[in-house]
Amino acid sequence: MEFLSLLDVTFFLLAAFGALVGIIFGAIPGMTATMAVAVCLPLTYALGLNNGLALLLGLYVGGISGGMVPAVLLNIPGTPSSITTTFDGYPMAQKGEGEKALRVCVIASVFGGLISAAVLFLFAPMLADFSIKFSYVEKFLIILLALSVIASLSSNMLVGIFSGVIGIWLSLVGVYSISDGGNGKTRLMFDFMEPYLYEGFSLLPVLIGIFGISTILLEAEKGVKSDLTNDRVKLGKGGAFAFSIFKGRFTNLVRSSFIGTFVGMLPGVGGSAASVLAYTQEKNLSQDSSEMGKGAPQGLMASESANNALTGGALIPLLSLGIPGDSTTAVLIGAFTLQGIQVGPLFIPENANTWYIMMTALVFANFVMFFLMFFAIKHIAKVVMVPKHILYPLITMMCVVGAYAINYGIMFDVWTLLIFGVLGYLIQKIGLEVAPLIIGFILGGQAEIYFVKSLESFGTLSIFFTKSPIAVVLWLLILASVVFSIVMSLKSRAKGRENVLS
Repeated sequence: MEFLSLLDVTFFLLAAFGALVGIIFGAIPGMTATMAVAVCLPLTYALGLNNGLALLLGLYVGGISGGMVPAVLLNIPGTPSSITTTFDGYPMAQKGEGEKALRVCVIASVFGGLISAAVLFLFAPMLADFSIKFSYVEKFLIILLALSVIASLSSNMLVGIFSGVIGIWLSLVGVYSISDGGNGKTRLMFDFMEPYLYEGFSLLPVLIGIFGISTILLEAEKGVKSDLTNDRVKLGKGGAFAFSIFKGRFTNLVRSSFIGTFVGMLPGVGGSAASVLAYTQEKNLSQDSSEMGKGAPQGLMASESANNALTGGALIPLLSLGIPGDSTTAVLIGAFTLQGIQVGPLFIPENANTWYIMMTALVFANFVMFFLMFFAIKHIAKVVMVPKHILYPLITMMCVVGAYAINYGIMFDVWTLLIFGVLGYLIQKIGLEVAPLIIGFILGGQAEIYFVKSLESFGTLSIFFTKSPIAVVLWLLILASVVFSIVMSLKSRAKGRENVLS
């Protein structure tokens, strides 16, 4: 319990403040939890590791939860994970039950968040202890599996693979260090770029650019004028909320929470897949499934418990394997980088106090989110009316100042921010995938090191297939992810043909 001495009032205030700001970001259409974490990331350098993690985890939990507000009131998913919340939330709001719908969402959200936190606490240390035994071969295959899963679950597998390859290529820009098995020379750049890119692109400006600037550019393209009116966001007075609405729904909550946690563990899949899968399962198994899509509370429970369970699930591969579970945890790697800490198999045993502090912040942020949204939902709902022409310039300023300050005032980091902001905008416009690209960028350098070290140690490519039973299992999982993608693609094409013929 030594970690308790490291907790103070500031820690809990920052976690609470992070949850509030995250809720605001999530509640504004176009803003996301990832963007909230990316924009506030530079602040963690001055706060220190423990307080910085409290702020970021609060932002994470609040950002995921806040997406329910526009989903219910405006039929606009505030975050990608809130897509299925619109199916039943908006019909309830149209009946005058907007406040009731939001309270159901809040309770389901805190339930899913706490279930996933429990799973994280129990299983992340076990997975870390197991992965400590991995050699360079198994570590390389783990990264290959992560990238293959991301690609296979993209809208198009080839697009996902191509996006991941671009990310890996960008991660290799810079000097090929002798300590990594290289020749000490720069690569993938022109000579005039060496003074700026000798050590490659800095991770944090890349993350802020991809998730901050590119989002603003995409939203600005749609136009900053809002057509929302107060009439469209009225919560209504029909159908007063009562906890009895959850009677007989415990199985739905537990099942959806575990689905969200499991999907969160799969690198790069995202909350939208979790909520869709949980919603589909509830529709298949519920006795009154015919009501779903027309304003059924059980649909909200499935969606919100699953997407909030994503938070703990996504942290499991991050803290035990060093592989981000989603785009937000990819940004969290930046917080550890700022403090000189590397996440991976040794993180939990070597940083036990930080591990317990993270769990405390995660659980506390869930409770703060619950109390803020359950008792102040009428006030929080007004966030959807914030004018974007005021909001976006402020966020842009925070991004630029943060990128400049991260590495003690290097102007090229601002250019990196803008370059990757435009790149993030363009890749989404042409149909490429952001998640595979950014996770490829984060893991590409490690994958190269593990690959080269494996060859240095064993001298043959066959070692990747014969090193151990674990390697064989990893290859089977990689093959399964590829086969899954092919099967789903064929089913999608067949369904498309049926629709055309009908």
